[in-house]
Amino acid sequence: MDSLPAPSQPAALLALFLVLLLALYYLARRRRAGGKNRKYPPVAGTVLHQLLNFGRLVEYQTDLSRRHRTFRMLTPTSNYIYTVEPGNVEYILKTNFANYGKGSALHGLAEDLLGDGIFNVDDAKWRHQRKVASHEFSTRVLREFSSAVFRDTATELAGIVAGVARGGGERRLDISDLLMRSTLDSIFKVGFGVNLGVLSASSEEGAAFARAFDDASEQVLHRFLDPFWKAKRLLNFSSEAAMKRSLRTINEFVYGVIDRKIEQMGKDQQEFAKKEDILSRFLLERERDPGCFDNKYIRDIILNFVIAGRDTTAGTLSWFLHVLCRNQAVQDRIAQEVRIAAGTGGCDVGAQELAASLTEDAISKMHYLHAALTETLRLYPAVPVDVKCCFSDDTLPDGYAVNKGDMVHYQPFPMGRMEFLWGADAEEFRPERWLDDDGVFVPESPFKFTAFQVRDVGGRRHRGLPGYAHPQNGSPAVRSCVAPAMVWGSMPDVKRSSTIVYVPIFFTFKSWI
Repeated sequence: MDSLPAPSQPAALLALFLVLLLALYYLARRRRAGGKNRKYPPVAGTVLHQLLNFGRLVEYQTDLSRRHRTFRMLTPTSNYIYTVEPGNVEYILKTNFANYGKGSALHGLAEDLLGDGIFNVDDAKWRHQRKVASHEFSTRVLREFSSAVFRDTATELAGIVAGVARGGGERRLDISDLLMRSTLDSIFKVGFGVNLGVLSASSEEGAAFARAFDDASEQVLHRFLDPFWKAKRLLNFSSEAAMKRSLRTINEFVYGVIDRKIEQMGKDQQEFAKKEDILSRFLLERERDPGCFDNKYIRDIILNFVIAGRDTTAGTLSWFLHVLCRNQAVQDRIAQEVRIAAGTGGCDVGAQELAASLTEDAISKMHYLHAALTETLRLYPAVPVDVKCCFSDDTLPDGYAVNKGDMVHYQPFPMGRMEFLWGADAEEFRPERWLDDDGVFVPESPFKFTAFQVRDVGGRRHRGLPGYAHPQNGSPAVRSCVAPAMVWGSMPDVKRSSTIVYVPIFFTFKSWI
């Protein structure tokens, strides 16, 4: 992974001195505010230490978490608190979830791209989108439509990989890039009813959108570390000028799709009512309740759906294939389970024939495949660290104080490697840990296995995005992983002697000065 260039020694010492000086000022201010009798988490470092370890940040956070289950990193204005305690996670996401959310600062960083979508809002807006989306995701029409879409793209992707393997010799294949393009095609078909064509490179407009979407997503990350991004945006300068161009491309494409859908609906509403994609369902919902949301709100909802479905699915499948390449026994067992559950008589069949067998009943029988995917998410979660803003002074279940404005992070990546949670073999890829003596999949507490964000609303648990659920229910998110995994797990065209080099997903940290 590319990392930040090492600063010169005088510059590093000066930066360290300034950070420590500001941290001391912050602590003194807290004491004057009457917080001296509160118990705070141990200090593990400052934001400067995180910058110096940016190239291996999640590993650095894991090392710290082995020493302190809850700790803090000092910044000039607030504490950054990190925890791997399941009790704290449950408290943040369930018991007292109303006190922890995105907040105005986090919302502002991503507002240009995500707007008021479900990943960038709290309270009433979050509940409204969750309610509407939950209804749509629960319909049989959408479940069947999304299943068919993911089967088709999985088959197309399997054909590309098989073609490379048949070419002979050792050839390098960037599977991460292929998965990103494949899942974007799938998500756009389910979300907009549009064939984006980025996997087959058949649409220049789709390719331009994909590039702009990637660039804008990366720029949101840069904003977390760039204190001058608002000034750059105001002046339309440097990286923020590029951000503006990317957003223009994104908005022109998305609003164009929305306008064409509205035009279709006006021509034949009865025929339009049969449409199965998410955008069409939302437009029909708006037709029944005209005041519920405008085009901007629909744009935000759909882009949040896209960013969630593409990156999480592609990342999980990339790591899944990586661990399969390193575990021949697991690979063989999955392939055999897929053949049996798909009704092929234990024999190899073509990718297209296998994809056609991906029924809900077949998926429900694949306990070992579910265990292997879940084990992949335990070790390589799609979101390695998640953050919430504390809205008022509080105390976590482990006794540590949290102040208003502090950023509280729970850490799926480090949690998946904690021996006190998973035993001495915590860093070993072992799908069997998810199976009982009869080989049936057994889930863990969502506050121990935190790959799926859970929030509590009215005493009921909800995951952050509708469709992310237990593998056994065949939800859209899990199905999007299961379909390609099933097809690839029993694909006869890729021989054992074929070598596919896995290229991990990394953030390429470009200069934004």
